[in-house]
Amino acid sequence: LMFTRHKGEVFLVIGAIAFAFNGIVSKILLQADLSEWRLVQVRTGGAFLFLITFVLLTNAKSLKVTIKELPLLITYSLFGFAFVQFGYFVAISRMNISMALIIEFTAPIWIVLWIKYVRKAFVPKDMWIAISLAFIGMLLLAQVWKGMTLDTIGVIAAFLDAFALATYFILGERLGHTRPTASLNALGFGIASAIWAIAFPLWSFPTEIFTQSINLSGPLENYNTPGWALFLWVVLLGTVLPYLCVLAGIKILSASTSSVIGMLEPVLAGVFAWIWINESWNFIQLIGGVVVLIGIYCASIVLKPNPSIKPNSN
Repeated sequence: LMFTRHKGEVFLVIGAIAFAFNGIVSKILLQADLSEWRLVQVRTGGAFLFLITFVLLTNAKSLKVTIKELPLLITYSLFGFAFVQFGYFVAISRMNISMALIIEFTAPIWIVLWIKYVRKAFVPKDMWIAISLAFIGMLLLAQVWKGMTLDTIGVIAAFLDAFALATYFILGERLGHTRPTASLNALGFGIASAIWAIAFPLWSFPTEIFTQSINLSGPLENYNTPGWALFLWVVLLGTVLPYLCVLAGIKILSASTSSVIGMLEPVLAGVFAWIWINESWNFIQLIGGVVVLIGIYCASIVLKPNPSIKPNSN
Protein backbone atom coordinates (compact mmCIF):
# COMPACT_ATOMS: atom_id res chain seq x y z
CA LEU A 1 0.00 0.00 0.00
CA MET A 2 2.83 2.39 0.89
CA PHE A 3 4.58 1.68 -2.43
CA THR A 4 1.32 2.31 -4.32
CA ARG A 5 0.76 5.53 -2.39
CA HIS A 6 4.24 6.85 -3.18
CA LYS A 7 3.72 5.83 -6.79
CA GLY A 8 0.68 8.14 -6.90
CA GLU A 9 2.67 10.99 -5.37
CA VAL A 10 5.49 10.50 -7.90
CA PHE A 11 2.97 10.69 -10.77
CA LEU A 12 1.55 13.96 -9.41
CA VAL A 13 5.00 15.52 -8.85
CA ILE A 14 6.07 14.61 -12.41
CA GLY A 15 2.81 16.14 -13.66
CA ALA A 16 3.43 19.35 -11.70
CA ILE A 17 7.01 19.61 -13.01
CA ALA A 18 5.88 19.10 -16.62
CA PHE A 19 3.01 21.60 -16.30
CA ALA A 20 5.31 24.16 -14.67
CA PHE A 21 8.08 23.95 -17.26
CA ASN A 22 5.49 24.04 -20.02
CA GLY A 23 4.78 27.60 -18.84
CA ILE A 24 8.28 28.64 -19.97
CA VAL A 25 7.93 26.96 -23.39
CA SER A 26 4.45 28.43 -23.83
CA LYS A 27 5.73 31.90 -22.94
CA ILE A 28 8.41 31.63 -25.64
CA LEU A 29 5.69 30.78 -28.19
CA LEU A 30 3.42 33.59 -26.99
CA GLN A 31 6.30 36.06 -27.33
CA ALA A 32 6.51 34.97 -30.97
CA ASP A 33 3.10 36.62 -31.46
CA LEU A 34 0.95 33.50 -31.18
CA SER A 35 -2.37 34.17 -29.41
CA GLU A 36 -3.23 32.32 -26.19
CA TRP A 37 -6.33 30.84 -27.82
CA ARG A 38 -4.42 29.37 -30.74
CA LEU A 39 -1.81 27.92 -28.37
CA VAL A 40 -4.57 26.19 -26.38
CA GLN A 41 -6.05 24.94 -29.66
CA VAL A 42 -2.75 23.38 -30.75
CA ARG A 43 -2.22 21.98 -27.28
CA THR A 44 -5.59 20.22 -27.05
CA GLY A 45 -5.75 19.22 -30.72
CA GLY A 46 -2.22 17.84 -30.80
CA ALA A 47 -2.72 15.91 -27.57
CA PHE A 48 -5.96 14.45 -28.93
CA LEU A 49 -4.33 13.28 -32.18
CA PHE A 50 -1.47 11.62 -30.29
CA LEU A 51 -3.68 9.94 -27.69
CA ILE A 52 -6.41 8.80 -30.06
CA THR A 53 -3.76 7.17 -32.29
CA PHE A 54 -2.17 5.44 -29.28
CA VAL A 55 -5.50 4.18 -27.92
CA LEU A 56 -6.74 2.97 -31.31
CA LEU A 57 -3.55 0.93 -31.72
CA THR A 58 -3.47 -0.48 -28.20
CA ASN A 59 -6.98 -0.62 -26.74
CA ALA A 60 -9.61 0.63 -29.19
CA LYS A 61 -12.44 -1.01 -27.22
CA SER A 62 -11.80 1.38 -24.32
CA LEU A 63 -13.13 4.27 -26.45
CA LYS A 64 -16.65 2.89 -26.41
CA VAL A 65 -19.01 5.27 -24.65
CA THR A 66 -22.50 4.42 -23.44
CA ILE A 67 -25.35 6.92 -23.55
CA LYS A 68 -25.34 6.88 -19.75
CA GLU A 69 -21.66 7.89 -19.62
CA LEU A 70 -21.89 10.66 -22.19
CA PRO A 71 -23.20 13.54 -19.99
CA LEU A 72 -20.48 12.96 -17.39
CA LEU A 73 -17.76 12.71 -20.05
CA ILE A 74 -18.91 15.92 -21.74
CA THR A 75 -18.99 17.72 -18.38
CA TYR A 76 -15.51 16.42 -17.54
CA SER A 77 -14.15 17.56 -20.92
CA LEU A 78 -15.79 20.98 -20.77
CA PHE A 79 -14.53 21.75 -17.29
CA GLY A 80 -11.20 19.88 -17.21
CA PHE A 81 -9.93 20.65 -20.69
CA ALA A 82 -11.79 23.76 -21.92
CA PHE A 83 -13.02 25.91 -19.02
CA VAL A 84 -9.82 25.57 -16.95
CA GLN A 85 -7.76 27.10 -19.74
CA PHE A 86 -10.46 29.56 -20.81
CA GLY A 87 -10.90 30.90 -17.26
CA TYR A 88 -7.15 31.17 -16.72
CA PHE A 89 -6.45 33.14 -19.89
CA VAL A 90 -9.35 35.54 -19.33
CA ALA A 91 -8.24 36.08 -15.72
CA ILE A 92 -4.60 36.87 -16.51
CA SER A 93 -5.64 39.19 -19.32
CA ARG A 94 -7.65 41.35 -16.90
CA MET A 95 -5.81 41.16 -13.57
CA ASN A 96 -2.49 40.44 -11.89
CA ILE A 97 -1.32 36.92 -12.76
CA SER A 98 -0.35 36.23 -9.13
CA MET A 99 -3.87 36.93 -7.90
CA ALA A 100 -5.32 34.84 -10.72
CA LEU A 101 -3.16 31.89 -9.61
CA ILE A 102 -4.15 32.38 -5.97
CA ILE A 103 -7.85 32.20 -6.87
CA GLU A 104 -7.27 29.22 -9.21
CA PHE A 105 -5.55 27.28 -6.47
CA THR A 106 -8.47 27.64 -4.09
CA ALA A 107 -9.63 24.48 -5.93
CA PRO A 108 -8.55 22.14 -3.08
CA ILE A 109 -10.74 24.13 -0.67
CA TRP A 110 -13.81 23.68 -2.87
CA ILE A 111 -13.04 19.99 -3.29
CA VAL A 112 -12.84 19.39 0.47
CA LEU A 113 -16.02 21.43 1.06
CA TRP A 114 -17.77 19.36 -1.61
CA ILE A 115 -16.58 16.11 -0.01
CA LYS A 116 -17.75 17.21 3.43
CA TYR A 117 -21.08 18.91 2.67
CA VAL A 118 -22.23 17.27 -0.59
CA ARG A 119 -20.85 13.76 -0.25
CA LYS A 120 -21.34 13.97 3.53
CA ALA A 121 -18.03 12.14 3.90
CA PHE A 122 -15.39 12.41 6.62
CA VAL A 123 -12.56 14.89 6.05
CA PRO A 124 -9.56 14.55 8.43
CA LYS A 125 -8.69 17.79 10.24
CA ASP A 126 -5.13 17.41 8.93
CA MET A 127 -6.44 18.12 5.43
CA TRP A 128 -7.74 21.53 6.57
CA ILE A 129 -4.30 22.25 8.07
CA ALA A 130 -2.56 21.17 4.86
CA ILE A 131 -4.81 23.33 2.68
CA SER A 132 -4.44 26.35 4.98
CA LEU A 133 -0.64 26.11 4.98
CA ALA A 134 -0.43 25.69 1.22
CA PHE A 135 -2.83 28.58 0.62
CA ILE A 136 -0.99 30.92 3.04
CA GLY A 137 2.25 30.00 1.27
CA MET A 138 0.67 30.89 -2.07
CA LEU A 139 -0.36 34.31 -0.69
CA LEU A 140 3.22 34.97 0.44
CA LEU A 141 4.61 33.71 -2.86
CA ALA A 142 2.36 36.04 -4.86
CA GLN A 143 2.78 39.01 -2.46
CA VAL A 144 -0.86 39.91 -3.02
CA TRP A 145 -0.59 43.05 -0.88
CA LYS A 146 1.57 44.80 -3.51
CA GLY A 147 -0.58 47.11 -5.60
CA MET A 148 -3.32 44.59 -6.31
CA THR A 149 -6.29 45.79 -8.35
CA LEU A 150 -9.25 43.49 -8.84
CA ASP A 151 -11.24 43.47 -12.05
CA THR A 152 -14.78 42.07 -11.66
CA ILE A 153 -14.73 40.01 -14.84
CA GLY A 154 -11.19 38.86 -14.06
CA VAL A 155 -12.20 37.68 -10.59
CA ILE A 156 -15.26 35.85 -11.97
CA ALA A 157 -13.07 34.16 -14.61
CA ALA A 158 -10.48 33.16 -11.99
CA PHE A 159 -13.15 31.58 -9.79
CA LEU A 160 -14.57 29.81 -12.88
CA ASP A 161 -11.03 28.48 -13.36
CA ALA A 162 -10.90 27.28 -9.73
CA PHE A 163 -14.31 25.58 -9.90
CA ALA A 164 -13.38 23.99 -13.24
CA LEU A 165 -10.11 22.69 -11.77
CA ALA A 166 -11.98 21.28 -8.77
CA THR A 167 -14.48 19.60 -11.11
CA TYR A 168 -11.62 18.15 -13.14
CA PHE A 169 -10.14 16.48 -10.04
CA ILE A 170 -13.50 15.24 -8.73
CA LEU A 171 -14.76 13.83 -12.04
CA GLY A 172 -11.29 12.54 -12.91
CA GLU A 173 -11.33 10.54 -9.67
CA ARG A 174 -14.76 9.11 -10.47
CA LEU A 175 -14.23 8.36 -14.17
CA GLY A 176 -10.71 7.08 -13.58
CA HIS A 177 -12.08 4.06 -11.73
CA THR A 178 -14.16 2.90 -14.70
CA ARG A 179 -12.06 3.89 -17.72
CA PRO A 180 -8.34 3.58 -18.64
CA THR A 181 -6.33 6.79 -18.22
CA ALA A 182 -5.28 7.08 -21.88
CA SER A 183 -8.80 6.66 -23.31
CA LEU A 184 -10.29 9.07 -20.74
CA ASN A 185 -7.76 11.74 -21.73
CA ALA A 186 -8.26 11.03 -25.44
CA LEU A 187 -12.01 11.54 -25.10
CA GLY A 188 -11.50 14.66 -22.96
CA PHE A 189 -9.10 16.27 -25.40
CA GLY A 190 -11.29 15.23 -28.34
CA ILE A 191 -14.40 16.97 -27.01
CA ALA A 192 -12.37 20.05 -26.01
CA SER A 193 -10.73 20.17 -29.46
CA ALA A 194 -14.14 20.14 -31.12
CA ILE A 195 -15.18 23.12 -28.98
CA TRP A 196 -12.05 25.11 -29.88
CA ALA A 197 -12.42 24.23 -33.59
CA ILE A 198 -15.91 25.75 -33.56
CA ALA A 199 -14.75 28.86 -31.68
CA PHE A 200 -11.58 29.33 -33.75
CA PRO A 201 -11.84 27.83 -37.29
CA LEU A 202 -8.75 25.90 -38.34
CA TRP A 203 -8.59 27.49 -41.80
CA SER A 204 -7.63 30.85 -40.26
CA PHE A 205 -4.77 29.39 -38.16
CA PRO A 206 -1.44 31.30 -38.58
CA THR A 207 0.47 28.30 -39.99
CA GLU A 208 3.64 30.33 -40.55
CA ILE A 209 4.42 29.94 -36.82
CA PHE A 210 5.37 26.29 -37.45
CA THR A 211 8.38 27.19 -39.61
CA GLN A 212 9.27 30.45 -37.88
CA SER A 213 12.72 30.51 -36.22
CA ILE A 214 12.18 31.23 -32.53
CA ASN A 215 14.86 32.18 -29.98
CA LEU A 216 14.92 29.91 -26.91
CA SER A 217 16.00 32.77 -24.57
CA GLY A 218 17.39 32.32 -21.06
CA PRO A 219 20.25 29.79 -20.76
CA LEU A 220 19.69 28.87 -24.44
CA GLU A 221 19.51 32.40 -25.83
CA ASN A 222 22.24 31.59 -28.35
CA TYR A 223 20.00 28.98 -29.96
CA ASN A 224 16.92 29.17 -32.19
CA THR A 225 14.46 26.43 -33.07
CA PRO A 226 11.57 26.15 -35.53
CA GLY A 227 8.11 26.65 -34.06
CA TRP A 228 7.03 23.06 -34.72
CA ALA A 229 9.67 21.76 -32.29
CA LEU A 230 8.29 23.93 -29.48
CA PHE A 231 4.75 22.84 -30.34
CA LEU A 232 5.89 19.22 -30.14
CA TRP A 233 7.22 19.89 -26.62
CA VAL A 234 3.99 21.63 -25.58
CA VAL A 235 1.84 18.76 -26.88
CA LEU A 236 3.85 15.75 -25.69
CA LEU A 237 5.82 16.87 -22.62
CA GLY A 238 3.68 19.84 -21.60
CA THR A 239 0.24 18.30 -22.08
CA VAL A 240 0.02 14.54 -22.75
CA LEU A 241 2.62 13.57 -20.11
CA PRO A 242 1.34 15.75 -17.23
CA TYR A 243 -2.36 15.04 -17.88
CA LEU A 244 -1.70 11.28 -17.91
CA CYS A 245 0.41 11.56 -14.74
CA VAL A 246 -2.13 13.67 -12.85
CA LEU A 247 -5.02 11.37 -13.75
CA ALA A 248 -2.95 8.31 -12.77
CA GLY A 249 -2.16 10.00 -9.45
CA ILE A 250 -5.82 10.80 -8.80
CA LYS A 251 -6.73 7.14 -9.41
CA ILE A 252 -4.24 6.03 -6.73
CA LEU A 253 -4.83 8.80 -4.17
CA SER A 254 -7.92 11.02 -3.88
CA ALA A 255 -9.10 14.20 -5.60
CA SER A 256 -8.50 16.28 -2.46
CA THR A 257 -4.95 15.06 -1.80
CA SER A 258 -4.04 15.26 -5.50
CA SER A 259 -5.27 18.84 -5.81
CA VAL A 260 -3.10 19.95 -2.87
CA ILE A 261 -0.02 18.27 -4.36
CA GLY A 262 -0.94 20.12 -7.55
CA MET A 263 -0.07 23.35 -5.70
CA LEU A 264 3.54 22.44 -6.49
CA GLU A 265 2.95 23.77 -9.99
CA PRO A 266 3.05 27.54 -9.28
CA VAL A 267 6.03 27.07 -6.94
CA LEU A 268 7.95 25.14 -9.60
CA ALA A 269 6.85 27.62 -12.27
CA GLY A 270 8.43 30.37 -10.15
CA VAL A 271 11.65 28.37 -9.85
CA PHE A 272 11.82 27.79 -13.62
CA ALA A 273 11.08 31.47 -14.28
CA TRP A 274 13.88 32.36 -11.85
CA ILE A 275 16.34 30.15 -13.76
CA TRP A 276 15.11 30.84 -17.30
CA ILE A 277 13.99 34.46 -17.42
CA ASN A 278 15.68 35.88 -14.30
CA GLU A 279 12.46 36.49 -12.36
CA SER A 280 14.09 36.46 -8.92
CA TRP A 281 12.35 35.75 -5.60
CA ASN A 282 12.75 37.82 -2.46
CA PHE A 283 12.95 36.45 1.09
CA ILE A 284 9.17 36.54 1.69
CA GLN A 285 8.54 34.63 -1.54
CA LEU A 286 11.11 32.02 -0.54
CA ILE A 287 9.31 31.62 2.80
CA GLY A 288 6.02 31.29 0.90
CA GLY A 289 7.45 28.54 -1.30
CA VAL A 290 8.64 26.63 1.77
CA VAL A 291 5.21 26.97 3.45
CA VAL A 292 3.48 25.63 0.30
CA LEU A 293 5.82 22.63 0.34
CA ILE A 294 5.07 22.01 4.04
CA GLY A 295 1.34 22.09 3.29
CA ILE A 296 1.81 19.62 0.43
CA TYR A 297 3.90 17.39 2.69
CA CYS A 298 1.11 17.37 5.29
CA ALA A 299 -1.46 16.42 2.66
CA SER A 300 0.62 13.63 1.14
CA ILE A 301 2.12 12.12 4.30
CA VAL A 302 -0.54 12.54 7.00
CA LEU A 303 -3.53 11.56 4.85
CA LYS A 304 -4.14 8.02 3.71
CA PRO A 305 -6.50 6.87 0.96
CA ASN A 306 -9.88 6.67 2.68
CA PRO A 307 -12.69 4.51 1.28
CA SER A 308 -15.22 6.93 2.78
CA ILE A 309 -14.21 9.65 0.34
CA LYS A 310 -14.08 7.48 -2.76
CA PRO A 311 -16.51 8.49 -5.48
CA ASN A 312 -20.04 7.15 -5.37
CA SER A 313 -20.66 4.22 -7.68
CA ASN A 314 -24.04 5.49 -8.88
